[in-house]
Amino acid sequence: MSSLNNYADPQKLAELKKKANRLPLNPGVYIMKNKDGKIIYIGKAKALKNRVTQYFGSGSGHTEKVRRMVASVEDFEYIICDSEFEALILENSLIKQNQPKYNILLKDDKGYHYIKITNDKWKRIETAKMTDNNGEYIGPYNSGYIVKETVDEVRKIFKLPDCTRNFDSVTKPCLNYHIGLCDAPCRGNIPLADYLQTVSSARDFIKHGGADADTVNRLRSQMESAAERLDFELAARLRDRINAINKINQRQKVVMASYKSEDVIASALIGELACVEIFIFRNSRLTDKKHYFIDGVSDKSSFYSEFLQQYYEDKTDIPPRIVIDCEFDGIELTEKWLTEKSGKGVAFILPKQGEQRKLLDMCLNNAADNLSSKTERSGREMSALNELASLLGLSSPPRYIEAYDISNTAGSENVAGMVVFKDGRPFKAAYKKFKIKSFSGQDDFRSMAEVLDRRFSEYEKGEDEYFSVLPDLILLDGGKGQMSAVQPIIEKYKIGVPMFGMVKDSKHRTRAVASFGGDIAVKSNRSAYTLITKIQDEVHRFAIGYHKQRRTSKMLNSELNSIPGIGKTRAKLLLKSFGTTEKIRAASFEELVRINGMTEPSARAVYEYYHGNGQ
Repeated sequence: MSSLNNYADPQKLAELKKKANRLPLNPGVYIMKNKDGKIIYIGKAKALKNRVTQYFGSGSGHTEKVRRMVASVEDFEYIICDSEFEALILENSLIKQNQPKYNILLKDDKGYHYIKITNDKWKRIETAKMTDNNGEYIGPYNSGYIVKETVDEVRKIFKLPDCTRNFDSVTKPCLNYHIGLCDAPCRGNIPLADYLQTVSSARDFIKHGGADADTVNRLRSQMESAAERLDFELAARLRDRINAINKINQRQKVVMASYKSEDVIASALIGELACVEIFIFRNSRLTDKKHYFIDGVSDKSSFYSEFLQQYYEDKTDIPPRIVIDCEFDGIELTEKWLTEKSGKGVAFILPKQGEQRKLLDMCLNNAADNLSSKTERSGREMSALNELASLLGLSSPPRYIEAYDISNTAGSENVAGMVVFKDGRPFKAAYKKFKIKSFSGQDDFRSMAEVLDRRFSEYEKGEDEYFSVLPDLILLDGGKGQMSAVQPIIEKYKIGVPMFGMVKDSKHRTRAVASFGGDIAVKSNRSAYTLITKIQDEVHRFAIGYHKQRRTSKMLNSELNSIPGIGKTRAKLLLKSFGTTEKIRAASFEELVRINGMTEPSARAVYEYYHGNGQ
């Protein structure tokens, strides 16, 4: 585990701890700020001095997220409150106003959801997030879960397809037909009119609220009438619908609550990652479920209070019962806050047995399953990161890796690329491109130094979301020369991030990792070797791609500038509007003249350049 001193300036830590030791032992709120005075974390405390001094110690008990936060703290402020409850209210209000990056900030999906009946010849029923003119929509619904469940149920009850096959041509049916979930119009033996009638019945079923007792009685009456008319095929379809409804109702009873309105909350943890699952019961029925992933967690009791404040802050329908899987710090305060917010009694329930315990266990299993799905995908990557940490002598696996490469052609269009691997996978949102500015010509060492200088200058500013993250490991494409050029930059910013080079052989394949102590062979460590090769190939691809893009743009600009009346400004306008020479060449005179900033004479000049005289 990394120590806090690996991230933060020891002198700054000492100053902050000295200031924290002067804090009173009163309840209150503390506000952490970075070098730009921006609020990065807000917390509450029963005793300010005791809580705040914990941040500026050795850091051995901190999570990775807290260590990074503390390393960014330049100063802190505090507000004394009369009680811990008053501090909780103030903390919640300040978090809502400032949205600090290191607080738990839940991004709930507030969009609407719809059930769509398409306008296709063979209509389909599916989920949708927005409406258009290509179908009929039922909704809106606030819950995507309800929409998905309803569509799944309707397809099973009415044996409708969930595929995108063309039913005008006969094909072999899929597994859904063989297990009785679809009538398979792809077989070619269902008339279009009968299929559309089934879709219409499904639409009515949705609009009338689904599978209640009245619906089942109505279907049973229709089935008996069909049998009396000797329409055994229709009677069989209606019988199958009744059976499907009964099966779905039986399944729903498994998640029926004995209390009319309650939320069930449980969480699972792997390492410092938690998944919180929430089952929402209204009218004794599961009406929605949500899950959230939260990083930088040490244990359940430490984050539930802040999580619940964020989750219930904008909720108007707070139930009187919240079933939860453990005690947590500040449970009584949170209970009091929810009671005042909802205007009625709210209680946390920790069941040990019975029906409520079964619901809680089901919720916990869902949380564990979601977390397993998320982390299982990265199991191989984490194994490679552990192997890499061992190979390089790192104290913990490098979960956030930045890699750099330089690309140019004989010194022209000199650029660099930065790629990021997060938990062993490309994190493309954080990729960055650099145009070398401080000199002309070819000098990969100076180029690499400039890029790292600019990168950590941005880190100190703290304005860019991705530049504000301090990596666990820096990899440079190259050997000791690149490392020696960059080392003064690392020392200048006192960032303490381990740095290595990536060395290729004569066939441009990864050969070793360069360090100041000598090259480290990696081929015998297969997982680490595969990861380093992947990083090196990716940063090379990204850097050379940017170089080619700039070189192509320069050539295209040169070509456009040769057209009378087209200077740099209009050349940029054309490139921005069309992107490529081929599209500019294919554009009509009318398309060219419509571009804001193009005159008729300049548009005609471009058109005639590519097409000759005339429009």
